[in-house]
Amino acid sequence: MTMPETSMQEHVRSVVLERLDQDADKRTEALTEFFGVTMSGADTVAMDKLADLVPPLLPKLYEKWVGMFVERFFETVPKEQIELLCDGSDENNAAILLIYLMFLESQRMEDQIDKDLKEYGLSMTGADDTGDLASSYIRAKMTQLGKTIKKQGDN
Repeated sequence: MTMPETSMQEHVRSVVLERLDQDADKRTEALTEFFGVTMSGADTVAMDKLADLVPPLLPKLYEKWVGMFVERFFETVPKEQIELLCDGSDENNAAILLIYLMFLESQRMEDQIDKDLKEYGLSMTGADDTGDLASSYIRAKMTQLGKTIKKQGDN
């Protein structure tokens, strides 16, 4: 039974977006942890306040990057192989996430993410600082996600 391409695209998109989605408390906690690692010795109250000041990363940006991934994924991988990955199993969902992370690590996407985050930072604050901070945070979270996926694959 062949799965329609639109269903496969939606499955891949939803697997990635579901993993990226966070509620506000988790987001603040993750930012505080990130600041704790990158700004050692900083006051925890100050880090909490800073975490609250960082605007949420726009779902539109995540959707844009995931859309770019889905488009490229379907251009380069045979549909039969993608269909195998779309069975909903934890292992294949982890494989989709790992492929997404490898896509993000491409030079093209690193450049695109930097550009998008700088534009976002400028639009929010009039300065590049917010975009640079968001960029560092995203890279750290993607590294953490990659380690988590790798551990799941080793089990």
